[in-house]
Amino acid sequence: MQLGRSALNLLLMTNAVELRFRRRNKKAGFKDFRRMLCTNDRSLLSSALAQKVLGFQRPTTGRLKYNPSKENLVITWDIFMQNWRMINCDEVEAISVIKTSPDPADFWKYFNERLMRMSAAQKARFMNT
Repeated sequence: MQLGRSALNLLLMTNAVELRFRRRNKKAGFKDFRRMLCTNDRSLLSSALAQKVLGFQRPTTGRLKYNPSKENLVITWDIFMQNWRMINCDEVEAISVIKTSPDPADFWKYFNERLMRMSAAQKARFMNT
C-alpha cells in the first residue's frame, strides 16, 4: 500500500510498520530501496521493556538544520538499527502493519517469534531487500 507523509505519520502512532522506501542518498553496495520496521508509538517506546529490548532513547534536544516536512520526510524509531531515522516519503510502501496500541501484545508476540533471534546478517538482508 503506497502512503503519503500524513498517512504514514498517523499509521506510525499506533503501529509498528514494515516499510519499503527509496533511499534519499544512494549508498555504494546497497540497493536503491530500503526496508525498515519502525514505529512512533510513544506508549510502546517509553515502556521499560522497549527501552531495554528495543534500545529506545528519547530524541535529542538539538534542532535540525532543516524542516523534515518540507523535505517530505518522516522521523521514526528504526527497530533494527535502534535509532531515529528519516524516511523519504516520495516513494514509500507499507508492507505489513503490527498493532501496538492500545495493547502491544501483538507486537511483542511478533517480536518474540520473528525478530528476537534474527542474526545481524539476517537483519542486514531484511533492510536491503
